[in-house]
Amino acid sequence: MSLPSTSPNCGPRRDGLRPSLIVLHYTAMASADEALERLCDPVAEVSAHYLIARTGEVLQLVDEAERAWHAGAGSWGGQGDVNSRSIGIELDNDGFSPFPAPLMTSLEGLLPGIMERCSIRAEGVIAHSDMAPTRKCDPGRRFDWLRLARQGLAVWPNEPMASGAADANAFLGQASQFGYDVTLPLDQVLDAFRQRFRPFAHGPLTGADTEAITDLAARFPVDRARLSA
Repeated sequence: MSLPSTSPNCGPRRDGLRPSLIVLHYTAMASADEALERLCDPVAEVSAHYLIARTGEVLQLVDEAERAWHAGAGSWGGQGDVNSRSIGIELDNDGFSPFPAPLMTSLEGLLPGIMERCSIRAEGVIAHSDMAPTRKCDPGRRFDWLRLARQGLAVWPNEPMASGAADANAFLGQASQFGYDVTLPLDQVLDAFRQRFRPFAHGPLTGADTEAITDLAARFPVDRARLSA
């Protein structure tokens, strides 16, 4: 990548907020150079703290202390302005292809340092689709969340027994405890949950969905106090 490696699209975090989340995105573009050009274009008014190319090259576009413009409208744990509460990482991917090993290796090298510097736990590493289910589907069903979870860089549910009945109220209650915005319709919350944790599941809510989100909510309830600090 030979284009400028800093973005003007940033500003101070609002209300003294500190990063408590890391939001993962895909670029949905043909190349890292194309994504870099957009992320550094003041007319586009979008940016991220980091861009990782499919070759594994990592560029920091915005200082971690600054508010990058990557998340847009949405919420997590009942809190909006996710830009002020997060570090944004863009992954060079067209939205349909697997994520190459060099990219994943670089992401696995980048995350621990951010998590340590910002005191972000594994449950604070989320998908763009988690906090904006009505608008976004990245990093998508092809992204290997389980691989990150095995290294303590994200979370993953225990294997559901799938013995219980589907229960919409229970699912939404537990989804709220985990962080999802349950003022949205059930189908949108369910789709966001499945994109990340059950990417091959389709159709109506099942007992396996309820069991998986119950496990996540019990072990990794969203830290609302940390998000609002």
